[in-house]
Amino acid sequence: MTSVSEGRFRSSSVPLITRGPLRTTLPAGDGVPIEAVYEPCTAGAGPGAEADGAGTAIVVAHGFTGSADRPAVRRAAQVFSQRAAVVTFSFRGHGRSGGRSTVGDREVLDLAAAVAWARSLGHTRIVTAGFSMGGSVVLRHGALYTAPGAEGEVQEVEGRTEVHSGAHADAVVSVSAPARWYYRGTAPMRRLHWMVTRPTGRLVGRYGFQTRIDRDGWDPVPLSPVEAAGLIAPAPLLIVHGDRDPYFPLDHPRMLADAAGGAADLWLEPGMGHAENAADETLLTRIADWAMTR
Repeated sequence: MTSVSEGRFRSSSVPLITRGPLRTTLPAGDGVPIEAVYEPCTAGAGPGAEADGAGTAIVVAHGFTGSADRPAVRRAAQVFSQRAAVVTFSFRGHGRSGGRSTVGDREVLDLAAAVAWARSLGHTRIVTAGFSMGGSVVLRHGALYTAPGAEGEVQEVEGRTEVHSGAHADAVVSVSAPARWYYRGTAPMRRLHWMVTRPTGRLVGRYGFQTRIDRDGWDPVPLSPVEAAGLIAPAPLLIVHGDRDPYFPLDHPRMLADAAGGAADLWLEPGMGHAENAADETLLTRIADWAMTR
């Protein structure tokens, strides 16, 4: 799983704001085809809603073994669309996307392609909302892709000069994310590491969870979530975590919030489990309201 820098992202040829749902395939920065779905904002759906679909779009990054069409992702999209337009997509190795999962490394290219596509559809403000693995990806993306400065969109990304082409987020929401890589402190994470690192485990991932996993390890190791959290400001950051998360205990969100130096909002949710499957409509609505007011 080779860590790469992010380059120029080609945008869709779809003209500005579209009125109905749209499904397409986007090329990630390294050429991997990524399936993506655009849904306009629902008209007249509460405070802060943008009935014409203009302005804000929320780009949803699912967890490991998820996809754009999984019920929990569709539920999040439905709730978010009451406040803003929504882009969902499948990370590489998941759903109808190509390639193989690198479990959080090259996936930042997939997210950047989805963000750039949302801007190409006319949206001027993008909020990324990621769950579990997607939560770590939105943190790293928020650190690597920043708003263009006086010099334009050419920036230094992981030691290389890159052109971002509108792939930055204006606000970041990370739900149920790890703070550090290689964590094996819980039984679910030990099982996940077995699935990722063992040939038999990758077969289970492919046929049991419809997830194609890259067999190569990270080289180099990508920027960790806790390192990334300290680099996102001045963009607003929301960290959400359940106090019954079976994968990552509460020291993970607290480490992320501490790394942000007080610039992040931290929500520790009583009774919540892990990621999009545990995020109910009430929590998703609160997240959408936060996204619209920051």
